Amino acid sequence: MSKKKIIIIEDEPDILEVLSYNLKREGFEVFSATNGTLGLSLAEKELPDLILLDLMLPGMDGIEICSSIKNNPVTQNALIIMVTAKGEESDIVLGLGVGADDYITKPFSPKELVARVKAVLRRGNLVETAPATEKVAVGGLSIDTSKYEVTIDGREIRLTATEFRLLHYLASNPGRVFSREQLLSRAMGDDVVVVDRNIDVHIRGIRKKMDIDPPVIETIRGVGYRLRELA
Repeated sequence: MSKKKIIIIEDEPDILEVLSYNLKREGFEVFSATNGTLGLSLAEKELPDLILLDLMLPGMDGIEICSSIKNNPVTQNALIIMVTAKGEESDIVLGLGVGADDYITKPFSPKELVARVKAVLRRGNLVETAPATEKVAVGGLSIDTSKYEVTIDGREIRLTATEFRLLHYLASNPGRVFSREQLLSRAMGDDVVVVDRNIDVHIRGIRKKMDIDPPVIETIRGVGYRLRELA
């Protein structure tokens, strides 16, 4: 079985060294770049499974790099975790909105980082290995895991891996309410500690991309979320 490839795009040498060391120790094949231009070239050459992307970089920043990766047919399937010192919700919304699959703020422990990487890779694999015949249809919403495709009333919706997993899970149980903790466990993995607001951000991303009023995913105040039963 080949090693999973990870590219680290980080301009701080000490952080780059720590990340690289811990990921190599876990059996990953690790490449690194210290700026966005080098990172994009490396991504096209190596076709990584996952990219650890610092938000604050000289020249091209992490948001621009993430957008370029996701808009390039050669690299668009790479999973992305943004690594940054910024922890404001607006930054999280921006990063996840351009296609990042997860977000981790500095400082963090190597153990937490490795766990988050494994969780994102795991849920990416769940999408890739889903049964070819597994389809979910609720009203005008259709989800095809074999094609990694979501349509609403015939209109295709492009989602990140996490958004896809969340929507698929909710659509598989229409009308049922799930807490944030349940959704975190399903989409992120039981062994990863992440904050509730990550789920809120992903849900907002799905709603924005689907652009339906009222939203397909309903907020149940004080409880969580559910997919409304579509006609």
